[in-house]
Amino acid sequence: MACGAALAGTTGAVGLTGVLVGIALTQAIDPVQLRWPGLILLIVATALGAPVFTAIGGLALLFLWTGGDTPALVPQKHYTLTVNATLPSIPLFTLAGYFLAEGGAARRFIRVFQALFGSMRGGPAVVTVVVCAFFTSFTGASGVTILALGGLLMPVLLAAGYSERHALGLLTAAGSLALLFPPCLPPILYSIVASDTVAQVPIQQIFQGGFVPGMVLVGMIAAWGVWIAPPRSPDRPAFSFREAIGALRAAFWELLLPVIALGALFGGLASPVEAAAITAAYAFVVETFVYRDLKLFRDVPRVMTECALLVGGILLILGVALGLTHFLILEMIPDQAAEWVTGTIQSKLVFLLLLNLFLLAVGCLMDIYSAIVVVVPLLVPVAAAFEVDKIHLGVIFLANLELGYLTPPVGMNLFIASYRFNKSMPEVILATLPPLLILAVGVLLITYVPSLTLWLPGLFR
Repeated sequence: MACGAALAGTTGAVGLTGVLVGIALTQAIDPVQLRWPGLILLIVATALGAPVFTAIGGLALLFLWTGGDTPALVPQKHYTLTVNATLPSIPLFTLAGYFLAEGGAARRFIRVFQALFGSMRGGPAVVTVVVCAFFTSFTGASGVTILALGGLLMPVLLAAGYSERHALGLLTAAGSLALLFPPCLPPILYSIVASDTVAQVPIQQIFQGGFVPGMVLVGMIAAWGVWIAPPRSPDRPAFSFREAIGALRAAFWELLLPVIALGALFGGLASPVEAAAITAAYAFVVETFVYRDLKLFRDVPRVMTECALLVGGILLILGVALGLTHFLILEMIPDQAAEWVTGTIQSKLVFLLLLNLFLLAVGCLMDIYSAIVVVVPLLVPVAAAFEVDKIHLGVIFLANLELGYLTPPVGMNLFIASYRFNKSMPEVILATLPPLLILAVGVLLITYVPSLTLWLPGLFR
């Protein structure tokens, strides 16, 4: 049904666009007069379910055409994306995550962290947070984490004596963590989009800047999980050195994956693209030939196809968004926005607070990829006017979008958790409020203590 609505919206958008163009060509109408009808058309098509790229690309084409510029700038900017030197890292890192998600990595990771932390008070909560963060860093999608790990981790939390509400809140919150950790996809996209607006924002520096703030958020949620843990678990196993060694041995090759990826990326041994290729190749070999969870001719082509569909959709959105960004820059809209904001707001501290509120709203209403390609070009010049470091801005941006996944009424993780655990939205929202408030405090800490972000990149300069 959703596909039918999307097809109807797309077909209607194409058909009505053809009508508008035909009128303009045959009736000698000034294209400027068709700007508002075109905007209404795009709004209607989007409401009917047209894909995001049609709305963004349509805006770019409409504004360029009615503004007297050539619409050919959109495919030209899309071409500049295809020759971007760091672009191949996106599909390669994503493919590595898909190999892990489709293999048996989730079960082995849970066994490892359960063996290491399961015997301590709050150990199951720590296991949940760490496994979800580890998994999300490679899949790049919090929804995938909740869907893939929810059924495995919910029984673990309930068996440890956690209430159903606390277990639900912990899993929903943990699914949104790790978007700041390498080799997650959103920081790579941010680097590409921000670099098209200002001076280069290297991928390595975004990942370095996000590591400590990411650990702060993970630590805060894990600490909350320990705090709400029952004093005596009815099913808390004693620590077993033999089980810990067995679990580590069983997952040894997969646990080496982040070491290889981060060592190649931060150790100067490989470029981001080379590190991504090494990571994807390693994940393929481990899941296909070492653990044999993926069949070479049955599963691997399917996994690669699913990955290609996801990445293709993201790159399509990104490509047309660069055309819209180019129009905004031509019209000096980011500069005008920066001038207006600096003339209205005098304090950098107030600006950062309003920035958090704005990004929180964006995170509620837009998916993270669309938010990056649409909002970042507008935001970077404004933040630069207040002398906010470009790496710090990127981490603030991504941390707020993490928070947006949990913010009612339209946070994406709320809907996914409601579907996965068969709970009503009010139940999910109520369960998620405590970790939401904790993460909000963490985001404010990241915002107003820039050394958390800038300390690690400073060591590598």
